Amino acid sequence: MADSFDAELEALHETMDGWGLFPIPTNGRLFMPMVHLEEVEEESESDTEINNNNNYNGSIQGESSGGSNVSSSDSKQDLTQEELKLLNEIRRAKQQLLLEIKELENEMANVNADLEAMDYDEKSDCTMKQMNIGRSKFNMDPKKGIEYLIENELLEDTPEKVAAFLFKGESLNKTAIGDYLGIGKDFNIKVLEAFVQEHEFKDMILVTALRQFLWSFRLPGEAQKIDRMMECFANRYCESNSGVFESPDTCYVLSFSVIMLNTSLHNPNVKEKPDLERFYAMNKGINEGGDLPKELLKSLYDSIKSEPFKIPEDDGNDLTHTFFNPDKEGWLWKQGGRIKSWKRRWFILTDNCLYYFEFTQDREPRGIIPLENLQLKNVDDSKKDHCFELYTADSKEVIKAAKVDADGRVVEGRHLTYRMSAGSAEEKEEWMKAIRASISRDPFYEMLASRKKKATMPHEN
Repeated sequence: MADSFDAELEALHETMDGWGLFPIPTNGRLFMPMVHLEEVEEESESDTEINNNNNYNGSIQGESSGGSNVSSSDSKQDLTQEELKLLNEIRRAKQQLLLEIKELENEMANVNADLEAMDYDEKSDCTMKQMNIGRSKFNMDPKKGIEYLIENELLEDTPEKVAAFLFKGESLNKTAIGDYLGIGKDFNIKVLEAFVQEHEFKDMILVTALRQFLWSFRLPGEAQKIDRMMECFANRYCESNSGVFESPDTCYVLSFSVIMLNTSLHNPNVKEKPDLERFYAMNKGINEGGDLPKELLKSLYDSIKSEPFKIPEDDGNDLTHTFFNPDKEGWLWKQGGRIKSWKRRWFILTDNCLYYFEFTQDREPRGIIPLENLQLKNVDDSKKDHCFELYTADSKEVIKAAKVDADGRVVEGRHLTYRMSAGSAEEKEEWMKAIRASISRDPFYEMLASRKKKATMPHEN
């Protein structure tokens, strides 16, 4: 009579052993060291009709009174009441086990989600640190900063992606952005073109477009770099506002005219301020030989007069950036201008300028000597050896330079020459070679004159 019960109980043991379960009753529960939910559900499908003790007892009563399922009825009639009760408890325990397995699976899923989130946060923190390092490198050396970001897969190696990164400009030094955009290599020129495409100039008057453009980076000082940038700007503006100008050359010349007007009206060193009539004369015939509407020129003049261009202010890294990788640096003796005394100064040669400091740890220079259009020669001096001198082609012309006076004010230098003395003949030759390499004649006005001549020529159909 107990054969069928024993067979079913043995089958249950084998199944539970396969799951890694040991059917040790503990307050109606089974100890569960290891589970496989899919197998439990598959094995238990045949028992799902018994959901509770009442339903099971009803089933027993129906079967004992001649139910239709003969094999099930016959097997259960062979069991004693105690065996039926035990079998019922085992099946109930299996149902409880299923619920506990599902609860455990949910808990494990939550734990896995938390672990994945923690892993994501760690990766995110690491990426953010690398990105900050890349930005810092860019602010110190734009080329190396972009290379670092690309090598660490933080930036795609395409002009469009690099341009978008620069246009967004998050924590980037705007002087460094201008320096990178001004590099004359093919990739950088494509980045510049893509950077200008990031700007939307449609339906903007020219002065508004210029304000937006010149706020996104800081114009470098070299004429060729400015020429490329303003040419890209003029092409983009005309592309976005067809019919405003006869050609991009007109837009180019007028844009420079507006920039120069801004300088003339708002630079305190410019004594004679141009009036509106002068601005008309400056731009006569630049529209393919024709004149631009006076209303347009007047609106540009009034806008600049009432509100000057805002020049991007960098975050305090300007000097650090400027002196990060100088062409040459070291101690030299410098002769005074009015009083011909000699003072030892720390000189840094970079960006076509000579900067001199009182001490090496000073953050700001005592003076700046731009080297454009200067000449250099050996000189003999009765008080110092190994001397050389900077001067202009016109010996009576004052060198354009600046210095800090005793009150801390920046004033214009009054030197006709700058005489320096090196520590040895070898040092003198090194300094003279480096300075000669940095001296350049500024081609800016020649370049602008050439473009203006082109813009004033009648358009050929």
